[in-house]
Amino acid sequence: MRQERILLSHGSGGKLSYQLIHEIFLKAFHNEFLSPLNDQAIFNLPTSRLAFTTDSYVVNPIFFPGGNIGKLSVCGTINDLAVGGAEPLYLSASFIIEEGILIEELRMVVDSMAQTANHAKVKIITGDTKVVERGKGDKLFINTSGIGIVKDGIHLSPLLIRPGDVILVSGHLGDHGIAIMCHREGIQMESPVQSDCAALHELVQDVISRSHGIRAMRDPTRGGLATTLNELAASSGCGMIIKEEDIPIKEEVKGACEILGFDPLYLANEGKLIAIVSKDSAGTVLEAMRKNPLGKDASIIGTVVGEPRGKVLLETSIGNRRILDMLSGEQLPRIC
Repeated sequence: MRQERILLSHGSGGKLSYQLIHEIFLKAFHNEFLSPLNDQAIFNLPTSRLAFTTDSYVVNPIFFPGGNIGKLSVCGTINDLAVGGAEPLYLSASFIIEEGILIEELRMVVDSMAQTANHAKVKIITGDTKVVERGKGDKLFINTSGIGIVKDGIHLSPLLIRPGDVILVSGHLGDHGIAIMCHREGIQMESPVQSDCAALHELVQDVISRSHGIRAMRDPTRGGLATTLNELAASSGCGMIIKEEDIPIKEEVKGACEILGFDPLYLANEGKLIAIVSKDSAGTVLEAMRKNPLGKDASIIGTVVGEPRGKVLLETSIGNRRILDMLSGEQLPRIC
């Protein structure tokens, strides 16, 4: 493309739109469903239950240590399907582009999306682009929707959670939130934290294939561990107790939280999952998680209890207990 920056006419539907679609998007996402450039993608699905999800990504900045908005938009939607037990198959991708963004930046984001989708064996089969005037956006917003299949025999729901169940997390928490915040604010750390942005569907399938005792799974994105556990407690009608000393958090993240005044239990994650499993299955699930590179630091952090119903309690390292409530307000805006 001759232009270095996105112009309003790239969204006009004319010649520049044609060039943008063919030289940036189609070049990266080429497949048999997208390439005809129909207004829809027509495809066959195996006879089974389907999972369908959508999410929008407005992260600022669009490039950060460990990823960018494109990788995030693919991983995030894959993970929303995966924690429901679904095998992700197809994604849509819609772009709202601000006039003036460098075309090279857009190309880097799109290429990252293509690489992430290819690695995850997921196809981007339909999409849309719009260009808004300079100052009416913030470089780039992306919406991705996804479809996956849920195989027979897989049922995950907070309604299945029972007292006595065990709470696991797949690894260190808070990396994404601290990576974004430090990069955004120009904070230099001796050991910089990278975002944990990753697609979790293979980790989920590894776990599901090893155990039938999984009740529910969630990825603790905005609001972090504390808010996600509160959502699960409210939906299940059970209480939850987690032990502070068993929650995996890197020392660098703890240190940054002390400087910035954040609680790591409320920080966003983009490559971690929470699993609620039966007590008898906990050892098997933990072992399966740790065999996958994305779950090598998995840990059992607590148990489900009958009372207090719908509440989450944190047992501190000195043996006290306090209520761990949902996130109030916005700790870190534009985080995903």
